[in-house]
Amino acid sequence: MDVHELPDLTITKLSVGPMDNNAYLLRCRATGEQVLIDAANEPQRLLRLAGDGGLARVVTTHRHFDHWQGLAAVLAATGARAVAHPDDAAELPAKVTEPVVDGDTVPVGTCVLEVIHLVGHTPGSIALLYRDPAGGPHLFTGDSLFPGGPGRTTNPQDFTSLMDDLETKVFGRLPDDTVVYPGHGADTTLGKERPAIPEWRARGW
Repeated sequence: MDVHELPDLTITKLSVGPMDNNAYLLRCRATGEQVLIDAANEPQRLLRLAGDGGLARVVTTHRHFDHWQGLAAVLAATGARAVAHPDDAAELPAKVTEPVVDGDTVPVGTCVLEVIHLVGHTPGSIALLYRDPAGGPHLFTGDSLFPGGPGRTTNPQDFTSLMDDLETKVFGRLPDDTVVYPGHGADTTLGKERPAIPEWRARGW
């Protein structure tokens, strides 16, 4: 478990399930309100992580099964609202009560996450951007961006779509010190990944 203490937001990263999915608990330091990104698996561990603070919302970054195995149980236990993009919502095991699209925001107490729609890994994949007033941005990318490249796509059209969105909406907008929190594995920064974009394009994955 990794904990990042920012001035206004605490980010706790927990790996769960057989596919080592990353779940992220975000807690507003001013209000105590908490939001979970990807109730991927092991709901009892996620509920213990949330503790007495409960959950206001659970955001699902995309519809692949390994990212929502714990969703129904966590929602039932906490009464949290379910957040996802409409293009992936039908594949989830619970009703999405707060659908979000590109440019929408998700509150975490007094903090705000911006929704970035990245089409390619799935039709409704989203990333969530937190702009720390005291430092660089923080970006939760689901399976759309990892250390070493974009998320898996199944055809050239989806690959091109994902790369175009990543270059336009992520690398084109955000600085090198942006911390990237992926759906699996280690954190990275946009600065570490940016030089490899031409290589990703050339290899096609």
